[in-house]
Amino acid sequence: MGALLELFDFILHIDAYLFLLIQDYGIWIYAILFLIIFVETGLVFMPLLPGDSLLFAAGTFCAGVMQDNELAQLNLWLVLSLLIFAAIIGDAVNYLIGKNFGLKLAKAKIRNYQLINEKHLQKTHDFFEKHGPKTIIIARFVPIVRTFAPFVAGIAQMRYNTFFKFNALGGTLWVISLTLLGYFFGNLPFVRNNFETVIFGIIGLSLLPMLIAVLREKFKKD
Repeated sequence: MGALLELFDFILHIDAYLFLLIQDYGIWIYAILFLIIFVETGLVFMPLLPGDSLLFAAGTFCAGVMQDNELAQLNLWLVLSLLIFAAIIGDAVNYLIGKNFGLKLAKAKIRNYQLINEKHLQKTHDFFEKHGPKTIIIARFVPIVRTFAPFVAGIAQMRYNTFFKFNALGGTLWVISLTLLGYFFGNLPFVRNNFETVIFGIIGLSLLPMLIAVLREKFKKD
């Protein structure tokens, strides 16, 4: 529970944490950002990492953030290049894990703890059944589903050439859109003064497609 609360605090105050990380780690911040995006997309049991909010915050810092007369700034082109690469190879690794070990991992437990949430896996499978290969693109913008989609694609033995095409397009669109959104709007006074609310908004918008799908299924059953 403590780890979840710390993660939640990191997501809500990601601008403050990112400022400190840039100051403390300098150029190594690029490796940290790369690792977070890679792990969120590449490891099926790590779906709660802050992908959307991190990209928005990273874009904001690419434009430069001033706190207490200190400037923290990232290189936009380096951030875009590294994080697109991280997103694409993360999904590729996740796909290969699903293809080679998916069914075993889906049942694996550590001290009676289910390593992979079956409900998340089933929801992603249903989403996949409905939308087909383009799920790989759509899922990029939906937390949790984003992490499970390539895993399910691997289990389903989707042809790798087909998967890679949608993976590359989805990863590129996801990183560019959210990073540039932060770059152009993250430093607006209203956004800077209400960063937590904006992060909540980004999370809410990301979850909206999933919520709409759930409501549609519910009304169909009724």
